[in-house]
Amino acid sequence: MTTPTTRRPRVVILDYGSGNLRSAQRALERVGADVSVTAELAVALNCDGLAVPGVGAFASCMRGLHAIDGPRIIDRRLAGARPVLGICVGMQVLFDRGVEGTQETDGCRQWPGVVDRLTAPVVPHMGWNTVAAPPGSRLFDGVASERFYFVHSFAARSFPVHDAAPFLPPMVTWAEHGEPFVAAVENGALSATQFHPEKSGDAGAVLLENWLSQL
Repeated sequence: MTTPTTRRPRVVILDYGSGNLRSAQRALERVGADVSVTAELAVALNCDGLAVPGVGAFASCMRGLHAIDGPRIIDRRLAGARPVLGICVGMQVLFDRGVEGTQETDGCRQWPGVVDRLTAPVVPHMGWNTVAAPPGSRLFDGVASERFYFVHSFAARSFPVHDAAPFLPPMVTWAEHGEPFVAAVENGALSATQFHPEKSGDAGAVLLENWLSQL
């Protein structure tokens, strides 16, 4: 008699021309996911979890997403309560808009708020930093006191939370570099981190395992 094996969660890393795709792929594979990198609509819609990494400028990331119908993919997944994880600029584009100098760009509008340049003595914010996760965070279970690796010059510096009763409000994790900024958000099926879990060593691996456990 054979013992049934547990199926590994199927994760797609959305390929829209931006992001540390292979680094994210290796990190997710190491913690037990079956990972593919693709922009194919049907695959991205039907996988267990969709990861959206991003690096560079907000505007260029949005152009890449629009080119593959990325905002609609994210919308359709969330409408069906299918998990999505944004990473770095992949988190930033989930907000209403991004401001880079005189350029304003509409984001995916999953969350209210604006992403703009950090006010700090040294920008970009590059290196390890602690975070302040809210009680009950599932992403940071077991690693709330650890450090994570950040590389960014822009961030959401506020997170307006309107009266959403009877729905639970998003769980927002904060960090500080010159000023407080949003380091992570957990909002039902939609989660995101400003830092790079794939570059954050053991703590990042635990966070990715925590995300996989929710798929």
